[in-house]
Amino acid sequence: MAADTGAPRHQSLAFLLLYALAAAGGAIAYVPFLTLLLPARVADLAGPADVQWLGYITFFGALAASAAGILFGWLSDRTGGRRLWIAAGLVLTIALLFAMPLARDVPALLALIVAWQLALNMMLGPLSAWAGDVVPDAQKGLLGGLLALSPALGAWSGALVTLPGLNGFEQRLSVVAVMIAAAILPALLFGTPRAFPELMRPDAPDAPGVAKPAARMWLSRLLVQIAEAALFAYLYFWFRSIDPAMGDHEKAGLFSVALTVAVPVALLAGRWADRRDRPFAPLVATATVSAVGLVGMALATDVASAKLAYLVFGIATTAFLALHAGQTLRILPRADRRGRDLGFFNLANTFPSLIMPWLTISLVPGFGFSALFLLLAALTGAAVLLLATMPRHG
Repeated sequence: MAADTGAPRHQSLAFLLLYALAAAGGAIAYVPFLTLLLPARVADLAGPADVQWLGYITFFGALAASAAGILFGWLSDRTGGRRLWIAAGLVLTIALLFAMPLARDVPALLALIVAWQLALNMMLGPLSAWAGDVVPDAQKGLLGGLLALSPALGAWSGALVTLPGLNGFEQRLSVVAVMIAAAILPALLFGTPRAFPELMRPDAPDAPGVAKPAARMWLSRLLVQIAEAALFAYLYFWFRSIDPAMGDHEKAGLFSVALTVAVPVALLAGRWADRRDRPFAPLVATATVSAVGLVGMALATDVASAKLAYLVFGIATTAFLALHAGQTLRILPRADRRGRDLGFFNLANTFPSLIMPWLTISLVPGFGFSALFLLLAALTGAAVLLLATMPRHG
């Protein structure tokens, strides 16, 4: 059947919003569980060895997530459909969450976490590829802006599951499960994206006017993710070194503010990129501001300047990562291997967890956090150069 040339060349806003909510469901699945509920459960089961066991669980969970993203992305390519894999992963993810309280020792919990990471990425890998199947390049910036909702909703869900009225590991897991389903099911049940046959061509040509050097995009994300991972892990200790009296609630509040403000920033930048056909310009701008924030953190000597510098870094980095995720679909256009390629690309999100601890251990004890932040600023600056020199043609 011939393509309908009169059809709209943009995906419907309704579907984009449903998709953004589903993508946020992934963050809702892992942020409160991995950052709040799992460490507490490990502490209950492992006692004095909790830090060591949490390290093992994090390491093997990351390996499982990396492998599953590639495997299930490839399987969804081969079967030619994403929804079935997303739905199966959703069911298994929730089922394994409910199984977590059955683990009565840490090795059993470790096995469940590995299985849960496989199920979670059975859902997330095809979900990421689905956007590449249905969102035209002209809306990749808007898509990236909407994806900034994911970390914000992930953080807000963490605040929700720790409300005083929720008691016990099982009850909090139930709340997480309900939130995951509420976020992802609407897209699966009611999402009716417009079809764009050109997006599903196995030999999709380059988009007019833009070269697609995937290596630069991958490396730039890796460099910025190293900085983001370091701050995620060590923000608590840095603020404590600046102001020992700062409470946990205040630190969490700053983190939430950064993630929340990043949403409108990413949306405005993404829409600007679409309208001006400048897909990489907002990435250069946000990475530059991120590096400036890191330099500010390195130079901060009082709590006010430390908070301001962190907010600059946090807002810019969150916006960068969301916009980068949208534009990654532009440089991985082949439908016959889109899921698999995104799985490999996702390694830029997991490798930093293996790199960051060694940087911190090497620098902070002898030179302090300032040296670490200056190194991270240099890495982020390298990402700026990679993106600013992205070739264009046409």
